[in-house]
Amino acid sequence: MSTPEAVTLPERLRGMIREVAKFGAVGGLGVLVNLGVFNLIRSTTDLQVGRANVIAISVAIICNYIGFRYFTYRDRDKSGRKREMTLFLVFSLIGMVIETGILYTATYGFGWDSPLQSNVFKLFGIGVATLFRFWSYRTWVFRALPETSGGGVTVAGGTSEVVAEEPAPRVPAA
Repeated sequence: MSTPEAVTLPERLRGMIREVAKFGAVGGLGVLVNLGVFNLIRSTTDLQVGRANVIAISVAIICNYIGFRYFTYRDRDKSGRKREMTLFLVFSLIGMVIETGILYTATYGFGWDSPLQSNVFKLFGIGVATLFRFWSYRTWVFRALPETSGGGVTVAGGTSEVVAEEPAPRVPAA
């Protein structure tokens, strides 16, 4: 079995740039959904900022999961969908706490409650939470498939199997 060439740093960098761009495209759509729902709720109801924010983030989480699973990370492991969805929800909820905490502090801690101020601090909260989400989703939720180099683990049909390789001949010590 031939071994594939090692992945070079520029190739890894290009792969990371593609991943960040796809993550950003899905995340950008999620931000638009999040802000749209938040502002719609704030302008048409009397709900408090925190509650409006939680509803808006919840709608965005659903949109983001679909985008991440079927666009950004479509080539990643799909064998543990229940685990994936559970972890996605857990990390999304942590992101929700980060984002809502920032908005809540600005609104109730400092009294910054105008529509402009709410949107500025909501965007700041989204930015901070996005850094956390990017790291957690790519590390824990949408795991990369193992590489299929000789002697390693290959994934075929959603199951892992170890591929045995003949041992290299031993060279006597001189």
